[in-house]
Amino acid sequence: MKGPLTSVEPSGDWAPGLQKARLYGLILMDIILGHLAPLQVLEEKALAARYAGGVSGVREALGRLAIEGMVIRRPRVGTLVAPLDLGEIEHAFEVRRILEGRTAALAARNHRPEDLPAIVGAFDGAEAAIESGDFRAMLAMDHAFHRAVAFATHNPTLARFVIALQNTATRYWIWQMEKQSPADQMRDVVLHRALAEAIARRDPTAAEAACALLIGEPPSAQRG
Repeated sequence: MKGPLTSVEPSGDWAPGLQKARLYGLILMDIILGHLAPLQVLEEKALAARYAGGVSGVREALGRLAIEGMVIRRPRVGTLVAPLDLGEIEHAFEVRRILEGRTAALAARNHRPEDLPAIVGAFDGAEAAIESGDFRAMLAMDHAFHRAVAFATHNPTLARFVIALQNTATRYWIWQMEKQSPADQMRDVVLHRALAEAIARRDPTAAEAACALLIGEPPSAQRG
């Protein structure tokens, strides 16, 4: 039986109440955090046991992750975690520079009152998470923020592209964050909050500028 927690959202995204949505989020988070290592073979039964889910839900979650480039499927090998390819992440940063600023501007213009709490409150509790070194909590906040901004555009096609790009780039962000000081991490939170404020006051120009600061420099510039 379908109900409000087990249906597809109006945006076309999986509703949070779906088992496959829960499994997708858990597997994605563990890939980004490196708990599922690059090129690790992912066995459906083992993942179902690990995340207390069904094999069919795991299979659907892996299918979505394959479309988004987070896992790869190879004949006679199976499903593997995609390698952490800095070249691919560099390309993702380039596309993010093109798309995300305009996405932020569109969210500033098109958001509805019910969109704002998820954007403005995404980093509530960030100070405590930074102090305790809770990268999983920070990742969840970052993911929720960018997802909320993307869907506040009310262009679900654009939102799906932006979220997939963000997932790829976040693998690098997590790697970088582990090397940052708490002050560096807090500066990143401040940038997110500045973008949220620009969206809330319906200022597309400020939102686009804040987003450019948030995206920052690509991996190649930081390596130099």
